[in-house]
Amino acid sequence: MGGEIITTILSPKRSTVMHLFLIISAIYFLLLVFVCFKILYDVHSTTKTFAYLIITIVLPVIGMLVYFAVGANYRKNKLYSKKIVTDDKILSDIKEKIVHESEDSWNRGEHEVKTHEKLARMLLNDNSPLTANNEVRLLLNGETKFPEVIKALKDAKHHIHIQYYIFEDDQIGKQIKTILIQKAKEGLQIRFIYDDLGSRSIRKEFIRELREAGIEVYPFYKILFIAFSNRTNYRNHRKIIVIDGCISFMGGINVADRYINGPDKKKLFWRDTHVQINGPGVFYLQYLFICDWNFCSGRQLAIERDYFPPANIKKGNSYVQIAASGPDSDSPTIMYFLMETIVTAKEELLITSPYFIPGQSILDAICVAALSGVKIKLLAPRVSDSAMVNKAAKSYYSEILDVGVEIYLYKKGFVHAKTIVADGELAIVGSANMDHRSFELNFEVNSVIYDHEIAQQLRSAFFEDLKEADKIDPGIWANRSRFSQLPEKLARLLSPLL
Repeated sequence: MGGEIITTILSPKRSTVMHLFLIISAIYFLLLVFVCFKILYDVHSTTKTFAYLIITIVLPVIGMLVYFAVGANYRKNKLYSKKIVTDDKILSDIKEKIVHESEDSWNRGEHEVKTHEKLARMLLNDNSPLTANNEVRLLLNGETKFPEVIKALKDAKHHIHIQYYIFEDDQIGKQIKTILIQKAKEGLQIRFIYDDLGSRSIRKEFIRELREAGIEVYPFYKILFIAFSNRTNYRNHRKIIVIDGCISFMGGINVADRYINGPDKKKLFWRDTHVQINGPGVFYLQYLFICDWNFCSGRQLAIERDYFPPANIKKGNSYVQIAASGPDSDSPTIMYFLMETIVTAKEELLITSPYFIPGQSILDAICVAALSGVKIKLLAPRVSDSAMVNKAAKSYYSEILDVGVEIYLYKKGFVHAKTIVADGELAIVGSANMDHRSFELNFEVNSVIYDHEIAQQLRSAFFEDLKEADKIDPGIWANRSRFSQLPEKLARLLSPLL
């Protein structure tokens, strides 16, 4: 009798809870349907669509938050429409002269230029000029790069433009800060862009000191709420220094002590590659910097001829183009030019990539090239700084091993370089990884160097790196247990999100 009374008393409460549960479930179901339809309409890649649908359906609420934080296609809404340079008279004259000089470069170009004319014209259609008379220096690792950077900064006469994904408040960061403050006191124009996510350590005191010295500093796309901000998805991954409009540094090496290898054997060895470009090849890097500056500062930097000095001064013998892309690009330029490089190679491709998640297009291009008789070698890290990325990368190995690609895993430390050597004549060094993030989400920049000597130097460096790497045996790799392959298969499902 007592139990019946208690049940009767509780029944209305249970009924209310049940009604509330049904209402919440219905709302959630409608929201889930809405988000799934939004993914279907907004995400163009079938692979990405599938990945976002899985995570949204399998992980209630969390999956939706992940999609809106890192997956929503804000690019199509012209999020970066302010990222422009005013097309004034000086800039128009410079562009006209650059196009004329590009045509002249083809007419008198060396064998490397004529061999890759289709690639060069494709980049020119994306506004990247083909420039001659450049001096290019290959800088291997931070211990080679930073002495050259410091020397060039100290010798600057008119302006210094710096843009980095990672700039840390450590020994090398402080050393460069001191030089910039001194040059500002000497009256130079100094502009500094840092990625608000990658350079978190300099946000406060470091930046305050630069600004107090008269240096203009802005974060690229400031992040207000890191945990669930879509802005974390669009990172400025470029590493650019432009000095006086005629000297530049770009590549894969950020500003941090970990990039500098020393006598301490316990410290992780960091293998990376950068280039110094002196000459008219700097012009497009300067243009990119000014575009990014105008976007993140909210002001229009007036174009001065000192930013683009005369291009007819001979510095060296290298032909250079710059390939750049990002969420502001009409097309994924870097992915397209990498595909063109791969499918037009005739004999040899040497690829170094720390994050090899190529997607179907690049994967198909590699397989076609390998089946056409091109000898392809891929150098990747044995251990990555991201376990998930490392697993996802390994999921692609079987497909390229099957068509004859040789894969080497670097064991001396962490290989962070992003380079390609094609047929011993074309050298590519930049910030872009061979992954979806670099192709679609990040602001990236690569140098394309049509020079046999530089290509041979990079080729020699590649084979030196192979001495510190283990070659994957295709037979052993194919016979691994299904259980050991499962994490890789699962990681591959999420590879568009990494």
